[in-house]
Amino acid sequence: MSSSLEQLKASGTVVVSDSGDFASIAKYKPQDATTNPSLILAATKNPKYAALLDAAVEKVKGESGSIDEKVESALDNLLVEFGTKILEIVPGKVSTEVDAAFSFDTKASVDKALHIIDLYKAAGIPKERVLIKIASTWEGIKAAEILQRDHGINTNLTLMFSLVQAIAAAEAGAFLISPFVGRILDWYKASTKKEYKKEEDPGVASVKAIFNYYKKFGYSTIVMGASFRNTGEITELAGCDYLTISPNLLEDLLNSSEAVPKKLDAAGAQALNLEKKAYINNESVFRFDFNEDQMAVEKLREGISKFAADAVTLKGIIKAKLQ
Repeated sequence: MSSSLEQLKASGTVVVSDSGDFASIAKYKPQDATTNPSLILAATKNPKYAALLDAAVEKVKGESGSIDEKVESALDNLLVEFGTKILEIVPGKVSTEVDAAFSFDTKASVDKALHIIDLYKAAGIPKERVLIKIASTWEGIKAAEILQRDHGINTNLTLMFSLVQAIAAAEAGAFLISPFVGRILDWYKASTKKEYKKEEDPGVASVKAIFNYYKKFGYSTIVMGASFRNTGEITELAGCDYLTISPNLLEDLLNSSEAVPKKLDAAGAQALNLEKKAYINNESVFRFDFNEDQMAVEKLREGISKFAADAVTLKGIIKAKLQ
């Protein structure tokens, strides 16, 4: 029997590597790859990536401006250095994240996204091969709407924990969303003090609900489950549009021959009795409905803070090199 990884791909799911360690990506033959500040920070601690960090720093040494402006510029260059290397390995797209510090500033998010795309262009990478990752705040969703509509730049709305966020993202025309499975499970385990079988995993249930809603109402936005804690969460979502998976779990799937039947089906979603909602033109309703989900509110706040903190750490490493 073929490996669980090959069966997952055969279910119609596009496999994406969730890693900044591009040296490990090729083994699993993913279509795309995703990165975030935490993954890049982890990768820069590996000596084999020191040259990329040094190259990003070297590029900005001759620039005018303050030390902090140079640090910001070097970080952008570092993200694009990693993305460019990854695109030498994967045939599809790479996701590069806007600084989480801009999560509540639509204009700053758009401006940073345009700058990142310009850096990729200078490196010979067309915008069609890049997804700009933005946190799924109201401001982030509106930034994605502007980037998609006015600039033809594809977006990946990340740190997604609720159907409310997902509906607004689809209405905004986001190319792709990243609902976080494992972090939802983390919250429920801490809250309820119980263990969950893969069939009752609340993170899996959240992605299924989003997938079914999109297919029921004909949204083209891609659903990419993310942030997995175990292979059971992954195999329960076989048939999902995309799944972005860390190298250790890709390895587990590659070495497993356990059957992976298709669990999500777009055609089946058509028969479901679901209520259609609208958020993109009604900020107050979005904020109220999102606020009613304690888990989503807490995990979004936590995720933004963690990504922002890791970006600050990266900037500290860069600043030390510049000085």
